[in-house]
Amino acid sequence: MAQKDLLWIRYVSVFIFAGAFLQTVFAVTHYTIPEEMDEGSVVANLVSDLGLDLKSLSKRKMRLDVVANKKYLDVNKDTGELYILERIDRENLCPIKSVTTCLLKVDATLENPIRMFNIELEIIDINDNAPGFRRDTMHLDISEATAVGERFSLTNAVDPDTGSNSVKTYYLSESDHFNIEIQTGRDGSKFADLILKKSLDREKQALHNLILTAVDGGVPARSGTASIIVRVLDTNDNAPQFDKDSYTINLTENAPIGRLVVQLNATDKDEGSNSEIIYSYSLYTSEKTQQTFSLNPDNGEIRVKEMINYEDFRIYDMEIIATDKAVNSLSGKCKVKILVTDMNDNHPEISIKSLSSPVKEDIPVNTVIAVVSVSDKDSGENGQVDINISDHLPFALKESSDNYYELIVSEPLDREKMPAYDITITVTDRGNPSLSDNETITVELLDVNDNVPQFPQTFYTIPVMENNAPGALLSSLTAIDPDLHENQYLVYFIIEKEIMNTSMSMLFSINPENGNLYALKTFDYEIEKEFLFHIEARDSGVPPLSSNVTVHIIIMDQNDNTPVIVSPWRAHGSVVEEKIPRSTDKGTLIAKVIAIDSDSVHNSRITYQFLQNTDATLFSLDQYNGEIRTMRMFSYRDSRHQRLVVIAKDNGEPALSATVTIKLSTVETALKTYADMTEVPLEYDIFSDLNLYLVIGLGSVSFLLLITILVTIVLKCQKPKPSKAAPPSRNSVISERNSTIADSTLVSNDAYWYSLFLAETRKGKLVVRQPVPKGARYIVSSIPRSTGLTETSDSAASTLQYSK
Repeated sequence: MAQKDLLWIRYVSVFIFAGAFLQTVFAVTHYTIPEEMDEGSVVANLVSDLGLDLKSLSKRKMRLDVVANKKYLDVNKDTGELYILERIDRENLCPIKSVTTCLLKVDATLENPIRMFNIELEIIDINDNAPGFRRDTMHLDISEATAVGERFSLTNAVDPDTGSNSVKTYYLSESDHFNIEIQTGRDGSKFADLILKKSLDREKQALHNLILTAVDGGVPARSGTASIIVRVLDTNDNAPQFDKDSYTINLTENAPIGRLVVQLNATDKDEGSNSEIIYSYSLYTSEKTQQTFSLNPDNGEIRVKEMINYEDFRIYDMEIIATDKAVNSLSGKCKVKILVTDMNDNHPEISIKSLSSPVKEDIPVNTVIAVVSVSDKDSGENGQVDINISDHLPFALKESSDNYYELIVSEPLDREKMPAYDITITVTDRGNPSLSDNETITVELLDVNDNVPQFPQTFYTIPVMENNAPGALLSSLTAIDPDLHENQYLVYFIIEKEIMNTSMSMLFSINPENGNLYALKTFDYEIEKEFLFHIEARDSGVPPLSSNVTVHIIIMDQNDNTPVIVSPWRAHGSVVEEKIPRSTDKGTLIAKVIAIDSDSVHNSRITYQFLQNTDATLFSLDQYNGEIRTMRMFSYRDSRHQRLVVIAKDNGEPALSATVTIKLSTVETALKTYADMTEVPLEYDIFSDLNLYLVIGLGSVSFLLLITILVTIVLKCQKPKPSKAAPPSRNSVISERNSTIADSTLVSNDAYWYSLFLAETRKGKLVVRQPVPKGARYIVSSIPRSTGLTETSDSAASTLQYSK
């Protein structure tokens, strides 16, 4: 070819096969080319070789397949030439040297119509690789005593090329002591042996450096080299020698581990490594001996490796070999006998034959829970043993037979006090000094439901502020059960009890899991002041155990009721009009303000004071009893109309109050003073200090009493009429100084209706908070009296009607 000077032969073998359906022609074309042709080199003209039409070559889309992911060849569609697309390395394409023929097979495909051609390229090897050794340097150690003619194998060279281009021969650099001999293997490969042709003398030349060259048969020939370093070794001609041929040593049993028994010494007359000695056991030394004693290979020390027991072995025989470190090592040997002397070295032994664990805590006393045996390999007193356990455990040992003991329960067990016992059994022999051993067993106790739940307190007093929110947490009543698992799981509930036909479960609720106590309703101190009931805690054991605790709920009062002024009574609004004679003396009781508060004693303490006083020098107000008196006599300068505003304030925090306005008018005619009139007291005698004034008033108006009694009898005989509904209030106020008795209805938080009505008017008592059933109503009907100022001391008659 034009690109290379190499000649190559091309020949074509064509095989044509006709297809029945696709009318495809398969042809086999064979070409022979050398490897490493330049890229672009033309292999052949496929148009002429395959008989194709050059003009239709492009239209028929001729293509070549890819080999091993590489496209080595391609077709020039303009000229029809097959050319090299990528360099072809025969050694990579056909790495197996035993394959003599390296073929590259390519399929050429044409379309319209489809035709396929098989192309084979035979790749011819060229000498493009030099021989190479696997190791660049080869080391040989040869003793100076090696005989002449001794052969030494050398590493052969490798050449990737084949045939005549592979390794052909070897050459060795000039040497007086060595030469080589070339050998041919069965596969035709060449290798060389190094041959000693003259005796070595290490003292004259200890090191020989040689160069081995491998040459192939290519043209031009290629070669590779390797270095051979020969180290001459000294001849080991002296064997080690021990100081003595045999040793006898006495050793006490139980000698501490690591104790030196004997140190052997051997010497070697050689030099260097030939004189360095390694000590070892011979094959005649038993494994037991080797396990019991250690031999230091460097210095020949024999030490105790394991505990020595006279009862096991009394004599240990061993044979020790001293070997030098030469290549052809020499050795010497000696015998060692170790005699063991006896002593009390065996500890008593404990064996647990059976054990019951865990056991129930209510296991009966004297029950066997374990069986143990004891033994001692020693004899005489050294073999006699004593066994015991701690005195503070609820267990005891009882001998059942020779060297067998039973561990029994000696006292009742309680898991809550001790859930498990670690029992240490100690056995001691009677030797001197004595030896002992111990074994610890663990006995766990299973829980039995034998503990009743316990509350920290037997009685709980829980203060609860009134007006609490429904569902409020009152307290947490938690009991403790020292048992385990289901025996410890507690359930809480309220023991049913009815108060005023109401069950406790309607008033309170307890969380069954944690004992949290909740209020189910809002409490009113004025209605309910305390509750007393029981709460039970029950475990989940079989059978279950329970205990209860008494709970005392105390309702704490809040200042939630405003004082109500009951005297003077106000018929319309909060203004009271009074007439007094202008000639009233100093200190005369003009009016008395009475207020009541349904809260507790502390919160219901009422004090009075003026909010407004027309003339501060004319009237005084007692802050405790509400009496308004004159401080001086009226003068002509004083106004005829006086306005007094009195506030009644309770003792709560914050304080609540009510006010009343009194309008006083002075008249010239003699009128009954306020003190002369019958007043309406509460159930307690609050008007006792006015008895004198009442007697005087009754005497002065006796003729009016008769008329009043007659009118009262007539009113009682009449049919009572329902009064108009009045707005509900906490209290009703009835005053004698007005002509009308007010209607009143009172409702509490518990849906009880209360009425205030005037009864026993002759005695002057005011009845408050009369309960009636839920859903019923008391209506206080009042009958108007004569209009104008009345001087009677009797209260107006009223009729009480009960309606459903």
